Amino acid sequence: MKKLIFLIVSLLFICCKEQAKTNPFLSQETAALYEEPFRPQFHFSPQAHWMNDPNGLVYHAGVYHLFYQYYPDATVWGPMHWGHAVSKDLVHWEHKPIALFPDEKGFIFSGSAIVDKNNTSGFGKDGKVPLVAIYTYFRMDIEKTGGTNTQTQGIAYSLDNGDTWIKYANNPVIDNTTLKDFRDPKVFWHEETEKWIMALVAGDHTQFYASKNLKEWKLLSTFGKTQGAHGGVWECPDLFKLKVEGTDEEKWVLIISIGTGGPNGGSGTQYFVGDFDGTTFTSDQTTYKWLDWGTDNYAGVTYNNTPDDKRIFIGWMSNWQYAVTTPTTTWRSAMTVPRELSLHKNGDTYALRNYPVPQLDALIQRNTVTSMTLEPNSEKNLFFEEGLQQSEIVFTTTNKDFKMELSNEKGERVGITFDGTSNLVILDRTNSGLKDFQPNFANTLQYMALDDFGQEQQEIRMLLDSSSLELFVNGGQNVMTVQLFPTESYTTVTLQNNTGTHLEIGGFQKSTMASIWKN
Repeated sequence: MKKLIFLIVSLLFICCKEQAKTNPFLSQETAALYEEPFRPQFHFSPQAHWMNDPNGLVYHAGVYHLFYQYYPDATVWGPMHWGHAVSKDLVHWEHKPIALFPDEKGFIFSGSAIVDKNNTSGFGKDGKVPLVAIYTYFRMDIEKTGGTNTQTQGIAYSLDNGDTWIKYANNPVIDNTTLKDFRDPKVFWHEETEKWIMALVAGDHTQFYASKNLKEWKLLSTFGKTQGAHGGVWECPDLFKLKVEGTDEEKWVLIISIGTGGPNGGSGTQYFVGDFDGTTFTSDQTTYKWLDWGTDNYAGVTYNNTPDDKRIFIGWMSNWQYAVTTPTTTWRSAMTVPRELSLHKNGDTYALRNYPVPQLDALIQRNTVTSMTLEPNSEKNLFFEEGLQQSEIVFTTTNKDFKMELSNEKGERVGITFDGTSNLVILDRTNSGLKDFQPNFANTLQYMALDDFGQEQQEIRMLLDSSSLELFVNGGQNVMTVQLFPTESYTTVTLQNNTGTHLEIGGFQKSTMASIWKN
């Protein structure tokens, strides 16, 4: 009887809370919210409170949906909801009310969304095509009592293009009795077998399931127990097919995030290139491959149903080592800029590139292009009075031994060294600004190994926002994403030639990025 009373009270509480709770900032002037210190100006961030993983990335009826892990009551992690925003161009975002709320089956963890064009689920009505969200339920009450069956998979559907959602009455659609970490379903339609395929992580590996109707699922196979990096629990899988650039060859790519054990400490995202036959994913890859070498690109996934079949990726721009302590006030966390993924091959080696979507170019207010030559063992300082906090910097060079430093009058600086001997990029944010909020934030250098595709000339592109730096080398062949918290804007770019030969810098251009939150 006590259990029954407790269940009824819990249901009433959740129902009332779900009906009453709305985003408290929806009616306020957006521009004012986005003037806070460190607030990104051309990256997505929530109007207020906590955000982490991107979820349910899907395009439908002219709209790109961005759902995300959200806690609307604090700036630290809490009972997870699905926040929601939409865009017509992947650049400018409109905030929407919370999409999914916790219920008696648990918090709403990460997952994906699909367009059920053929109404395989039966959720469609009156000719309306359903969006279906597939997500993980998490039961903290079970975890607190020592239970391991804390995570199951549920679904919900929308008939108004994501504005409102109805949870499936018979959730969960995949139960769980033994696994502690069993989450983050990514679902897509597999044309060859005419089935929905789900990639789901289970502790130290990925499981693949199939379904005809999104409600009944069958385990097909597993991957990864003996491959890849295992410095932490696997999370946020994503499986998709890409054509190798410049060829007719097609390969499958599996993305996996790990909460610890990334290439520079803490969180990171690896990928595998292989084949998928509708049942089993295989890869002969024997070395780690990192989608992004920086510490602040995690849990990223790609869009389903894009209008041009492009594979568009968005990641959470943070790291679990310090995510809950970063020095922001009413909000916490941002997303990377949307990036297009492409697959390239050099000899027998496959490499996944990620590069900002071309739609982002609409924000760039380009300035004059200049070229310069640095004498051996010399440096050149470029001063920008307006600051670098909303900037794109682009240039090319044939020299692989040089250093670039961004600094301000307070002596705060971030350095990026290209070392041709070791074929490494070394990023130093140890004196970049605020850092004492967490010992692991800026206590070591970050390293990135450069893929050698035989280029004579390197292209360097940097996107700098109020609290982040995204570095793209050779069209996204190698990428580093890091957070930075300078107490005032960097204003000086120092280019340093550390060799005995001339350093040629071609097409140097510093441009301003317009804010997506202000007119």
